[in-house]
Amino acid sequence: MTTESDIKHVFICGSALKGQPDHGNLQSAKFIKTTQTLPQYRLHAAENGWHPAIYATETNGVSIPGEIYEMTTEQYDYLLKNEPPHMYPETVNLEGDETAIAMLYPQELVEKHDWEDISDLGGWAAYKKVAVAD
Repeated sequence: MTTESDIKHVFICGSALKGQPDHGNLQSAKFIKTTQTLPQYRLHAAENGWHPAIYATETNGVSIPGEIYEMTTEQYDYLLKNEPPHMYPETVNLEGDETAIAMLYPQELVEKHDWEDISDLGGWAAYKKVAVAD
């Protein structure tokens, strides 16, 4: 039996968004709403656009659009198991004074590889739409 303490609210802003190839990794998680982060983050296309890399920043942050899902512990564990290497769960600040768990990526690895900064393109889905068109 799932209890309220087993439920997690997860902010999805990359390849598991609705319409994206990894959406199935959410299994039957309950969609809550679309939202965006406070302007405290940057978004990059890691591994030459294979997956998103979001991290918190003190300066030049932008709001990252995404979706909130309600997940059981089992769904959350499955999601974690299927995330790319180096991604880690962290609480992010959302509009409306809300927070949720998101999968962040180490900023130092983004900088080391000089992966493309896509922060100003309107989110991962918008970037993928442009990337596919190129």
